Amino acid sequence: MTDSYKSTLSLIGRILLALMFITSGFGKLADLQGTAAYVASGGLPFPIALALLAGLLELFGGIALVIGFRVRLAGVLLGLFTLVASVAFHAYWAAPADQQFVTQLLFMKNLSVAGGLFLISALGAGPLSLDAARLKR
Repeated sequence: MTDSYKSTLSLIGRILLALMFITSGFGKLADLQGTAAYVASGGLPFPIALALLAGLLELFGGIALVIGFRVRLAGVLLGLFTLVASVAFHAYWAAPADQQFVTQLLFMKNLSVAGGLFLISALGAGPLSLDAARLKR
């Protein structure tokens, strides 16, 4: 594989993973009360604080992925967040029978996203990133 191939695909991969988090984080922050109500529906404590933290993590973690800034940390944090959110809000094993298929699909999608984030964390951002530019100095 050529370096330009790896560089380009790592940038595209980071952007595609980040899109979900940036849009979701922005949405959470734009409707903090609605997000807090959803958090509370999952039985979690401190719904306003958790909604705010989730929105900020998703928005700024997603931006970090796109620009390639501290992607190892962003990948781990977003990956762990995704796993926790999956268990808390996509527990297909506890869903009513008519909702299990879609809930399981969302759960499995999130497992895949978390896997991609952990790969980014393990392998780094690639050459087209702020992380790479910082290392060159």
